[in-house]
Amino acid sequence: MSVAIVIPARYASTRYPGKPLVELTLPDGSRKSLIRMTWDAAQQVGGVDHIHVATDDDRIRDHCEAFGASVVMTSEAARNGTERCAEAAEAVGADLIVNLQGDAPLTPPWFVEALIDGIGQADVATPVLRCDRKTYDMFVEDRRAGRVGGTTAVFDRAMRGLYFSKEVIPWIDPTKVPDPVPVFHHVGAYAYTPAALRSYASWPEGELERREGLEQLRFLENGAHVACVEVEARGRTFWELNNPADVARIETALKENG
Repeated sequence: MSVAIVIPARYASTRYPGKPLVELTLPDGSRKSLIRMTWDAAQQVGGVDHIHVATDDDRIRDHCEAFGASVVMTSEAARNGTERCAEAAEAVGADLIVNLQGDAPLTPPWFVEALIDGIGQADVATPVLRCDRKTYDMFVEDRRAGRVGGTTAVFDRAMRGLYFSKEVIPWIDPTKVPDPVPVFHHVGAYAYTPAALRSYASWPEGELERREGLEQLRFLENGAHVACVEVEARGRTFWELNNPADVARIETALKENG
């Protein structure tokens, strides 16, 4: 089975325009763009045959090609990373397409490897990470401040996805937060079959997808099997760059992760 990682990247982000080209400070004091950091993270994943950046922006293409990345140009019509992956899949031609989103440079390789191993008979596989108290508090802090931060996931006993939300679900009485915290952080990565991507591209945008701004809800709204694969942080901090405020969080996590 051939596996390709596709890193979708667009310049015109609603919440953070130009996000892929934002530079972060590494622990050694050097600076590196967000998309370059994600490319480097993809290089650490085992069992992958090809890695490509998928973009519609010449600035991102030129930047990525300058550090040696393979770039697949996609149309401006792609509304989210999954639609962009669906376009790129035709050019990539792999048996399994992995979407490693360009704003998640802290994604450990074992998260992605778990998807490749765990998709089974599902249409889509995506990682979920149980929140520790620090991460849960960051979710709650973002919502109190009116920021749309990370995404949470709920699933059934067979680990089949039931819902994903930018709200913190399930709700927990703030005076009785249990240990372990029963909230799972949805990690922004996916493994898809080519057939699932073709179907996705043929479906209209769903009501829940539009309201939440979460692309994976289109799969659930159309009855697709989305497998949630639980992963472990192994002592590392995970967070995505969703808002400008997350730059400092990621830079801190880089130092903590070594």
